[in-house]
Amino acid sequence: MRSAPELVFRLRQELANLAMLAVPPSLPDHSLQVSAPLSPLPDPELTVETLRGSAYAREIECIAESVLAHRFPLLGFEVATGPVIEWNRDYLSGRAAPSSYFGLVPYLDFKRAGDHKVTWELNRHQHLVTLAQAGRLTGRCEFFEEIARQLDHWIEANPFLKGINWASALEVAFRALSWLWVLHLAADQLEPSLRRRFLNALYRHGCYLAHNLSVYFSPNTHLLGEAVALHAMGTLCPQFPHSANWRGLGGRMTAEALRLQVRDDGSHFEQSTYYHIYALDFFLFHFLLGGALPQERLIRMAEFLAAVMGPQHSTPFLGDDDGGRVFHPFGPRDRFGRATLAACGLAFDRPEWVSQESDLHELAYWWIGPRPVSGPVPAAHADSSLWFPDAGIAAWTCGDAHVLVDAGPFGRGTGGHSHSDTLSLLVRLGQEEILIDPGTFTYVSDPILRDWFRGSAAHNTIRVDEADQAVPAGPFRWKEPPEVAVLERRSLDSQEVLFAECRFRRLTHRRRIVWAKPRQIVIDDEVSGPQGEHLVEQFWHLGGDAVQLGPSSFRIGTRAILSLTTEAEVELTQGWRSPALGARSAAAVLRVFRRCPLPVSWRTVLDLST
Repeated sequence: MRSAPELVFRLRQELANLAMLAVPPSLPDHSLQVSAPLSPLPDPELTVETLRGSAYAREIECIAESVLAHRFPLLGFEVATGPVIEWNRDYLSGRAAPSSYFGLVPYLDFKRAGDHKVTWELNRHQHLVTLAQAGRLTGRCEFFEEIARQLDHWIEANPFLKGINWASALEVAFRALSWLWVLHLAADQLEPSLRRRFLNALYRHGCYLAHNLSVYFSPNTHLLGEAVALHAMGTLCPQFPHSANWRGLGGRMTAEALRLQVRDDGSHFEQSTYYHIYALDFFLFHFLLGGALPQERLIRMAEFLAAVMGPQHSTPFLGDDDGGRVFHPFGPRDRFGRATLAACGLAFDRPEWVSQESDLHELAYWWIGPRPVSGPVPAAHADSSLWFPDAGIAAWTCGDAHVLVDAGPFGRGTGGHSHSDTLSLLVRLGQEEILIDPGTFTYVSDPILRDWFRGSAAHNTIRVDEADQAVPAGPFRWKEPPEVAVLERRSLDSQEVLFAECRFRRLTHRRRIVWAKPRQIVIDDEVSGPQGEHLVEQFWHLGGDAVQLGPSSFRIGTRAILSLTTEAEVELTQGWRSPALGARSAAAVLRVFRRCPLPVSWRTVLDLST
C-alpha cells in the first residue's frame, strides 16, 4: 500500500509529464549558446597533452575505431548494430521495445521489450565521450563526425517522453552526464544548428529529471545518479532556465543520499562492492563540481574500497554487479575500483591509494586534471586487520594473502542487490584467486540463472534443503532475510578469529573462521534446526584449477590446499563465474554434502603456501 504523500507525489509527477508531453519544454534563443570547456571541469587540453601517446590513449583510439564501425563494447559482450542504429532494440535477443509513452513501456517484460539493461547501456552514450576523447587525443575529425551523426539520429528517433529510453530516470541521468562531457570536449566540433538542437534536447533531459526523481521508486543509486546529474546540469549549464533550482535540488538530494546510503563505517547500504564503486564515483564527481559533501565521509568510502580490493588492487564482486560505470565503462570490471581509488588519492592527498600512475588516466586526469601525487607511491601493501561493523565485512591482509569474510546482513529494504552469501569468505594469494564470488551475469534475461548466481549455492557458504538464506521474490527483491549476529571477533598479530551465525527458516548456521597467519585457515561449520533428515551442502567456488590429492583434499591453483576433515560426500563439479554482466565461463566448484539429522558439524582447512 502506498502512503498518501507518495500518491500525491506520483500524481503531481504524472501531471507534469503529461503537460510536458503536450507542450515539450524548449530553450529560449539566448540560452542556445555554450562556452566550452565547461567550468568548473578542468580544461581538457592539459590532460590531452599529458596522455597523448600513452597506452590509455591507444586504448581510447581502439575503442573509438570500433564505435566508428558500429561495434559497441557493452558490459561483457560486443554489439554490432549495422549502419543504422535501432536505439530501442536489445541486440542480443533481437527484441525491440514499443515507442509508446514512456510510462506505458513494459521494460521489465523480457518477452515484450528484451533485456532493458542491454538497450539502456548503449543509450547511455558513454561511447560518445570516448569518441570525443579520441578526437582530442588524435586530431582525427571522423570521430567528431560520428558524434554528430549519432546525436542527430538519436534525437530524431527518440521523441521526448516516447519509448524505452525515457522509461528510467537513472538512464536519462547517465545520458545527460555523457552529453555534458560531449559539450565539454567537443562543442566546437558540432555544426551550429545541431549544437542548438543538442542543447535543447539536453535541457529537456534536465526538465525530465526535475519531475521524475526516483524518490519512491528506487531511492538508492538510482536517486543518487539522478540528483548528481541534475546538479551537474545546473552547474555546468548556468544559461539554462531553472539551472539554479536544479543545482540546489540536486545538491540537497545528493547530500541526503550520502547521509542515508553511506553507513558510518564507509560502506554502501546495498551490500554490493560494485554499487559501492558506483556510489563513490557519483559522490566524488559531485564533490569536484562544488557539491557540499563532508570530505571525511568520502574518505571513509575510499578506505572501505581499498580494504576490499586488498593488495591485489582488484574488486571482488560481493552482491550485484550490473557492469556499468559512471565514466569510461570499458575494460575488466574488477579493475574499475583502481581508477576510483586513484582519483580519491589525487583528490584527498592520499598517495597510498594510487597503485600506479596509469590508474589516474581513466578518471582522475579528466575530472581533476593531471598533477603529481604528493608522495611516493607505496611498493607493497601493509599487513592489516580491518573490520567494518555496518557491512559485517572483515578484510584481513598478511603478506600477499587477502581474506574477506562476509558476516553482514542483506541490504536495506528488500535487499534487491544483495546475494544469499552470508558467512561466505573469499581468499586470494598474490594474483591467484583461491576462493571466489562468481558474480551476477544477468538481471532479467534468464530468471533461473539470475537466481543461481545470487543464491547460496553460488557462494562459499552452507545451503540446507536446497533453499537460500532468504526467499527470492522477483529479480530485485528478497523476502524473509536472515538474522545475522557476530558472536566473537579477535585480531592478534598471529591470528584472526571471526565467529558468526546466520538464522533463517528455523535453521541456524554458525561458522567460526580462524586464520593462523600466514599459513592456515580453519573453517568450522555447525548447522542446527528442526528434527528429521536434511540435505546439508557446503560449497567452495574455486578461482583456479583443482587437482584432487586424496579423497577429501584438493590443490587449488599452485599455492593452496583445501582439506575436508569431516565425514561427508565430496564432488568436484562445474559452476559458473561472470566477469561482467552478460558474460560467463565455466568454473570449478567443490560441493560437500550429507543427508543427515541436525545438528551437524564440519571442519575445513585451507593451507596457504605463502
